[in-house]
Amino acid sequence: MSRWRPPVAASTAVITRPGFERLRAELNELWTQRRPEVVRALAAAAAEGDRSENAEYIYRKKQLGEIDRRVRYLSKRLPALRVVDTTPTDPTAVFFGAWVELEDISSGECRRHRIVGPDETDARRGFISIDSPLARALLKKRVDDEFEVALPLGPARFCVLAVDYPPPD
Repeated sequence: MSRWRPPVAASTAVITRPGFERLRAELNELWTQRRPEVVRALAAAAAEGDRSENAEYIYRKKQLGEIDRRVRYLSKRLPALRVVDTTPTDPTAVFFGAWVELEDISSGECRRHRIVGPDETDARRGFISIDSPLARALLKKRVDDEFEVALPLGPARFCVLAVDYPPPD
């Protein structure tokens, strides 16, 4: 099996201020705390002798590779990101950073989502990527606008109930 991986689709390089700070803190924690710990454990495991049958050595080697991969990604991604921490001139329309309350017209179920950058999506908190089909369909919509979007489970119709922007940090 080769190590080649297909290129990742380009994502929008925008992020909220709290998301940027979280990524920067993650990079700092990986580089200054986790990586040195893993390197020390790897050196100790290597000193035990036969590396081909040393499970601790193999595990730590993989762990170091994962950390280095994430550090490399964050080191390249952070300078490329544009932090958006201002409220748009028209706060009644949906733009990046907005909290949007939606009603699924077919089921009557209400949902609340925040449109954020692709690096800070979190379904449990309701954060959806600006690159997602739902976020793209939501852009520039206003309260009481109805729209249809093609979701992975099939087409869905929504109505915008509320648009809100968090106060600037």
